[in-house]
Amino acid sequence: MREDLEVFSFIFGAVIGSFLNVLISRLPKNESIVSPRSFCPSCKNTIAWYYNIPLFSYIFLRAKCAYCKTKIPFRYFIVEFLSALLTLLLFQEFGIGLEFALFSIFIYVLITLSFIDFEYKAVPDYLLLMAFVLSLFITTYPIIEALKNAFMFCGAFVLLNFILTFYIQNIKSRLTKDESLRTQEALGEGDIPIIAAIAIILGIKGALIAVFLAAIFAIIPSIYSSFIKKDIQTPFIPYLVLGLLFEYFFRLEDLLKVIY
Repeated sequence: MREDLEVFSFIFGAVIGSFLNVLISRLPKNESIVSPRSFCPSCKNTIAWYYNIPLFSYIFLRAKCAYCKTKIPFRYFIVEFLSALLTLLLFQEFGIGLEFALFSIFIYVLITLSFIDFEYKAVPDYLLLMAFVLSLFITTYPIIEALKNAFMFCGAFVLLNFILTFYIQNIKSRLTKDESLRTQEALGEGDIPIIAAIAIILGIKGALIAVFLAAIFAIIPSIYSSFIKKDIQTPFIPYLVLGLLFEYFFRLEDLLKVIY
């Protein structure tokens, strides 16, 4: 019975991931998420249901549109797989219940935010607010302590953002003679609500570990963007989310306590 529910949770997560792909594609463009049905962006053909089965269709079609053979971005598969895997992990953590439902919705919002940030380097404010509010419902900390953690952690990052931004705009821009850095900010406004949500869920110590991991994860993509793609902006929300997930599921804070 337990194994059947685990399989169901994985399949359910993959189906939700398919819907998240719709959100990622349409929300930034202010398009309806209900109508029209899923269609190929290249040939505009409506995708038949049997070509739209999460995970399997991508593999079966060899990552190509069934009609025009245009390559399907790998993002569609990875969103469905991540949604499926994380739903399974959350089911193993909580079982079926309200906590599982709320945490799952929170994770789905974070996945949507991450991939929108990857593609557009800007995210809808209402999704950020949704993630922040949901974090208050799933934290194990008392509400006052959770808010205190958020304010303290965000306050530290606002100060850090000021210092790093000053360095980038006034020192790095002169050293590199790159005038485009004159208006760059170290952290985007969208990073702060996610940082607050991380502190609410993990507490100060856990949040520090999560953000440290996020910085490590972001190093190589940041170097690639700066020197290969010549893009000075690196979306940080995906790496914050990755840091949160690593700390939450692997409990690195507890491991450090054992070591030290």
